[in-house]
Amino acid sequence: MSIPKLVIFVAAALLSAVPGLAHAAPFDVDHATQLWLATLSAPAKARSDAYFEGSEWLNLWGTLISLAIYWLLLRTRLLPRVRDGMHRRGWRPWLGLLACALVFIVIGTVLSLPWSIYSGYWRERQYGLMNQTLLAWLGDQVIGLALSAVFGSVLLLVIYAVIRKYPKRWWLIGTGVVGVALTFLMLITPVFIVPLFNTSSELPDGPVRERVVAMAKANGVPSDHIYLVDSSRQSDRISANVSGIGPTIRISLNDNLLNRTSAAETAAVMGHELGHYVLGHVWRTTIVLTVLVGLLLWLASRITPALIRYGGERWGVRGLADPASLPVLAGVLSVLLLLATPITNTLVRVDESEADVFGLDAAREPDGFAAAAMKLSAYRKIEPGPIEEMLFFDHPSGKTRVRMAMQWKKDHLPNAVEVVPPPMPEPKP
Repeated sequence: MSIPKLVIFVAAALLSAVPGLAHAAPFDVDHATQLWLATLSAPAKARSDAYFEGSEWLNLWGTLISLAIYWLLLRTRLLPRVRDGMHRRGWRPWLGLLACALVFIVIGTVLSLPWSIYSGYWRERQYGLMNQTLLAWLGDQVIGLALSAVFGSVLLLVIYAVIRKYPKRWWLIGTGVVGVALTFLMLITPVFIVPLFNTSSELPDGPVRERVVAMAKANGVPSDHIYLVDSSRQSDRISANVSGIGPTIRISLNDNLLNRTSAAETAAVMGHELGHYVLGHVWRTTIVLTVLVGLLLWLASRITPALIRYGGERWGVRGLADPASLPVLAGVLSVLLLLATPITNTLVRVDESEADVFGLDAAREPDGFAAAAMKLSAYRKIEPGPIEEMLFFDHPSGKTRVRMAMQWKKDHLPNAVEVVPPPMPEPKP
C-alpha cells in the first residue's frame, strides 16, 4: 500500500471511531426481530407450541362430541317426546317449539359439560392460564347457559317460524335474522352482558388514561368513559377493546394489561383497539359474517332435508319445520362451521393486521408493540409455518407482528437502533 493510501486508510479508521462522525449501521429488521424472538426461552416456546397445537385439535374434537350428542338426542327421540307432550296438553305450536329449543340447549350443554371442563378449565389450568377455582368457573358457565337459553331459544323460535312460513327461501330471511341478532348483541353486550361476568370501573386518572384519551381524541373515538375490567379473576391474559355500537360504545382495558405491561406496551395495544373502531371493523365484520352465515344456511337448507328423508322416520322428525329437527340442523351447521374455520380465521386476521398498522401509527411505540406481541406467546404459537398461520390463526402470529413493528420502526423512526430486550419471564407452572 502506498504512503498516501495508508494515510487515507488510517485517517478513515480514526474518524470512524469518533462519535457523531461515523455513519450508523442501517437498521436490520430481521436481526431486530430475532432479538425479540430470542427473549422466549426454549422451554417456554415448547410449552406455547404444545398449547396452541393442541388447541388446533379442540375444534375438531368439540365438533365430533357435539355430533355424538346430537345423534344421542335423535336416537332417544327426546325432542319428539317434548313436541308430542306439548301437543297433547293443547299448548300452542310456538310454545312447543320454545320448549324443544330450551330442552335442546340445556340438555346439550349438560351432556357436553365433561368436555367443557376439560377444554375450558382443566387444560387451561394445566398450562397456567386459569386463575379461577372450578366452582367459580362453573358459576360463569351457569350464567352463560342462562344467556344461551334466553337468546338462543328466542333466535331458534324466530328461525323456525321463518322456516314454516317460507320453506323455500327461509335461509335468506334467516340470514337477515342472524344479522339483526348479531347487531343487537353488539349493542347490549358492553352494558348488560359483560357486567354479569366481570366488574368494570372507570380507569383512574394518570398517564395511561391521559395517553389513551389523547389517542382517542386524535382519531375521533368517543373517550368520555374508559373502563377497567377485572379480568384477572379469570386469567392473566392481557386484553382491551372498543366495544358496543351507537350509545353503548366504550373503551375498555383489563387489569392484566394495566398491571403486566409497560406504558409503551399499553399504548401500543390501545392504539390497535382504537384502530378497530376507526377502520369500521365492527360493521364490516358483522356484514361479512352475516353473508357467510347466509352461505352456510343455504348449504344447510339443501343438506338437512336430505338427512331427514334418510332417517327422519326413525328419529321421529317430520320435516325441517318440525322443532324435533334441531339436532339434525345443528349437526349440519356444526360441520359447515368447522369447514369454514380457515375462512373466518382469515377474515378476522385481516382486520387484526390492519389494526396493527393503525396502532403502530397511533401510538408510535414499535418496541412496546413487539413486547406486547411476545407476551401473547403464553397461549399463541410464536413462529408457525405460513400454512399453519393461514389455517389456524385468527390473529397474526407473534413473529409476523414483531417483524411488522420492526419494519415500521425502520421506516418511520430516523436513526432507529436495535434494542436488546430482557428475557421473557417464565410461564406459571
